[in-house]
Amino acid sequence: MSYQVTVIGGGPSGLMAAIAAAEQGVDTLLIDKGNKLGKKLAISGGGRCNVTNRLPEDEVIKHIPGNGRFLYSAFSTFNNYDIIDYFEELGVALKEEDHGRMFPKSNNAQDVVKTLLNELDKWKVTVKTDTTVKAMDYGESEHTVILENGDKIKTKTVVIAVGGKAVPHTGSTGDGYPWAKKAGHTITPIYPTEVPIVSEETFIQQKSLQGLALRDIALSVYDEKGKKKITHQMDMLFTHFGISGPAVLRCSQYIVKLLMKGNIEVEVGIDALPLTNYNNLYNQILSLVNENPKKSIKNVLKGFIPERYLDFILEQNKIYAQMNSANISREKLESITNYIKDFRFKVHDSLPIKKAFVTGGGISIKEVIPSTMQSKFMNGLYFSGEILDIHGYTGGYNITAAMVTGRVAGMHAAWESMSR
Repeated sequence: MSYQVTVIGGGPSGLMAAIAAAEQGVDTLLIDKGNKLGKKLAISGGGRCNVTNRLPEDEVIKHIPGNGRFLYSAFSTFNNYDIIDYFEELGVALKEEDHGRMFPKSNNAQDVVKTLLNELDKWKVTVKTDTTVKAMDYGESEHTVILENGDKIKTKTVVIAVGGKAVPHTGSTGDGYPWAKKAGHTITPIYPTEVPIVSEETFIQQKSLQGLALRDIALSVYDEKGKKKITHQMDMLFTHFGISGPAVLRCSQYIVKLLMKGNIEVEVGIDALPLTNYNNLYNQILSLVNENPKKSIKNVLKGFIPERYLDFILEQNKIYAQMNSANISREKLESITNYIKDFRFKVHDSLPIKKAFVTGGGISIKEVIPSTMQSKFMNGLYFSGEILDIHGYTGGYNITAAMVTGRVAGMHAAWESMSR
């Protein structure tokens, strides 16, 4: 069996690569070890599929903190707006939600998957599912894909789009790293990103705040010298093992990287009222206390923050919730204000990579041509999607990177296959 282009991996990047290659009129094969294509797309965005993001291109790149700038070149060929046009022209109506996130109007990820599968059919891509690639043999004018059953597929060019190690039940189990290494590529350390965080603090172990969601807080991460690394203002959630929710997922890669440097713990801080500064909040609390001396401190402070969080802060400050506010010292009021504005605690780990939404690390982008996704070491070899050392926040950014690199890799693999 021989093909001009072979794409390995049937996720968002592999699907785009196979379609883009076949559109150029070349004989294209798509191989996936799973029984279904587009598994990751089908579960993304809670089953609704956050296809891309409508923010300006520069903003999208900013939301891909893991080497997003590498994508500028590929974006000049196919970017987030092109993704929107691509699906709308194929009949998938999209709608914009908060922070520029784009979803199908039907709220059904299957509409996106079906559309891509229809395109595979339309462009006559040969699809092999339930097919595991065992090894790659690279040659001068063609490469050989060796399957687990012993079959060999000759191909002029190959696109490796098998994903990273996150969400392994969709098929991303790190298969592609050895194939890249064989071609001389460096794999930067693999780590979980967009991942819930584990804390061994007593209040977490005692489940004091388990299940409590805090809305629109600012979560900050501090390095070993106490310097602020990053702050994200979004929602968060206390869990039985630590913390989760959008703000935590966005901060997680900074926490994981600090832990990878050998720190046994990392300090984080929660500002529950980021739109009010410390002095204003303290003065508000002080005047309420002065106006309501006989009211319990809990009733005076009700409404500032969720009740369970308030109870916790009073407890941390050894203040009995029913005490009259007149009996609370200025020092204690300052401490309460400080807890609301900057509650610091330690975190110690993340959940494992299989529980992460995204893989950090991967094939070094220094070894890949940014305008084509071709290997700098091997003719006829291309990479796309999460196998590359590129990662973004949740919100449509990773799928955007996957689809853009897939489309660019597929097109260039097809063009090269015609001249080999």
